[in-house]
Amino acid sequence: MMKQSFYGMLLFIFLALPPVAAIMESVMIVHMHMQMTFLVISGLLMGRFFQLKFPQFFSKWNRNGIPGILLFAVIWSYWMIPRAMDEALMIQLVELFKFVSLPFLAGVPLRDSWKKIGSAGQRIVFGFLILVFSVMAWLYIGADSQICNNYLQVEQQTLGWGSLFIGALLLVYVIQLFFIDTTAYEEAEQSS
Repeated sequence: MMKQSFYGMLLFIFLALPPVAAIMESVMIVHMHMQMTFLVISGLLMGRFFQLKFPQFFSKWNRNGIPGILLFAVIWSYWMIPRAMDEALMIQLVELFKFVSLPFLAGVPLRDSWKKIGSAGQRIVFGFLILVFSVMAWLYIGADSQICNNYLQVEQQTLGWGSLFIGALLLVYVIQLFFIDTTAYEEAEQSS
């Protein structure tokens, strides 16, 4: 488990390197769907370290997983707003907030909450993500004008189609959950 935390920290450090950040932020779809997603993943990987280091905090403030999921949803939703992406490119403090909030206020709480909310809660989270990606697709594909000042309109449309694709993949995943019994996999995971 500590290897996961180490890899998460390495991923975070790699993403925070100025040349890497500049390259990823230069293309809109890479900025949103790769950099931001990888920042959340780095927090997911580092989450186990924080769970072991601060067990009282998580048991007190995130007992049933709902506060952590709500925090994840708020942070993720904020970074899907076009203006937030623009400000991250123009204002250093907002850029710093992105590198703190996505791994530590979205990824770590998501890691701590995921098993606590159970399969019904997990499906609700997937439904939320499908809704967010669908709205983003509608917004970015259907926009007649430039929404983000730092990106071209064609990049916005590319991001919209990418969001539609991700939303469709998540929808297929959720649908298959209704037809495939995952209890054998979950039991094997718990016994190891």
